[in-house]
Amino acid sequence: MEVRTCRRCRRLFNYLGGQPICPACREEQEKIFYEVKEYIRENPHVGIREIAENMDVTTSQLQQWVREERLQFSEDSDIALQCENCGAKIYTGRYCDNCKNKLANNLTKAFAKEEQAAPKKEKTGNKMRFMKN
Repeated sequence: MEVRTCRRCRRLFNYLGGQPICPACREEQEKIFYEVKEYIRENPHVGIREIAENMDVTTSQLQQWVREERLQFSEDSDIALQCENCGAKIYTGRYCDNCKNKLANNLTKAFAKEEQAAPKKEKTGNKMRFMKN
């Protein structure tokens, strides 16, 4: 295990992965997340700056939650993002559905090509082979 200093409270903690914040701060952040989520549900036409001011959260934290697909704005909301690939209007995540499908298909094709290119091993029984230098 790795010991790190929490970014928020500066306490030492055992780092297991993810954001470098201690469990207490992570719990507090989750509590704030659910409060923000409820606030957005009750006020669907509020902008990111207003949410940040009213809920005492940074706009970068809100954008991170949206990019992680933890927060999603409705299609009639004033808040929209751009797909990082094609620039289409999206309401959560980093890519539009069309680009997500293209990326997934490209990965599947690349993986299939790699499997075809891999040499097949022939079974020769239980004989031991030695390589000469």
